[in-house]
Amino acid sequence: MNKNRKTLKMPVRYLMNAVLVVLLFLALSYMTGNMLSTYQNKVLMTVGINIILAVSLNVATGYLGQLPLGHAGFMAVGAYTCALFTKYSPLPDGVSFAIGLALGAVMAGLFGVLIGVPALRLTGDYLAILTLGFGEIIRITLNNIDDVLGYSLFYGSKGLKNIPKYSNFANVFLCVVITCFLIHAMMKSRHGRAVLAIRDNEIAAESCGIQTTYYKVMAFAFSAAFAGLAGGLYACYIGVLNPSTFGFMKSIEILVMVVLGGMGSMLGSILSATVLTILPEATRSFDSYRMVIYSLVLILMMIFRPGGLLGSYDFSMSRIVEKVMNGELFHKKNADKEGADHE
Repeated sequence: MNKNRKTLKMPVRYLMNAVLVVLLFLALSYMTGNMLSTYQNKVLMTVGINIILAVSLNVATGYLGQLPLGHAGFMAVGAYTCALFTKYSPLPDGVSFAIGLALGAVMAGLFGVLIGVPALRLTGDYLAILTLGFGEIIRITLNNIDDVLGYSLFYGSKGLKNIPKYSNFANVFLCVVITCFLIHAMMKSRHGRAVLAIRDNEIAAESCGIQTTYYKVMAFAFSAAFAGLAGGLYACYIGVLNPSTFGFMKSIEILVMVVLGGMGSMLGSILSATVLTILPEATRSFDSYRMVIYSLVLILMMIFRPGGLLGSYDFSMSRIVEKVMNGELFHKKNADKEGADHE
């Protein structure tokens, strides 16, 4: 390793990322206010919510290496928790919304722990079946619980209506940034390293003293909590909740976003969530062929990019800047070219 290699200090890295986030926010804010229609703004909001769902599932699927199929169930828990709190809370709008989102995330995280403790003893297909069952239990419970309680609270298949529409572009963008930052920070910590070690070789990780059960449940709960956050944003964006929204196909849709972007790649999840949200809307004018085009794109991706759009690659602005500072940006290409010339 070159001791004279120039590196960026951690505060500079965070400042650089903060500047990029602010610039992106300003650019998107300008677009939403001056260039995009109301419909396009709604699509952009959906993109943000789907990014949170995809990035959060990536924790359990890409980083932990498990295959849960109940992510829509955690989203439903967060959505109904936030919706009920904001609907009946006497607090000011902003405070009520913030507390509702936090409660939705916490409640979904608790469900993640409850499901994770027994579920994560299983792996592969068995885990997928168990979590799929959990998601269906949540949906069916929401459909029928009012009959058991004896009074209307969730309104079953009629749908929970008149939910305050507090979600807007600014708070969705803020939640996306918070989600990505916290997941990135967690994965760069010793806890994240332990999760990655479990994914690579659980037996070896356990033999090194890593508490595999603890870290698996932690990652699962972390993933579930952010799904609950996305559910809260969704509830206060749509204004109406119906249990059928959170069915099996919703979980598959989120999983497709993760797989398409690349397992273990946060940037890949962000890009695929964006593409797979916009693509069906962009092809809506071809109503008869819309789903055919959507399916064809997915099939072609799996044929030509089976590892996803980015594989396990994650973009790092600071890494690029460091390469520029050390004159390494095109070093590999130049070395390859010189090798070809010698041949």
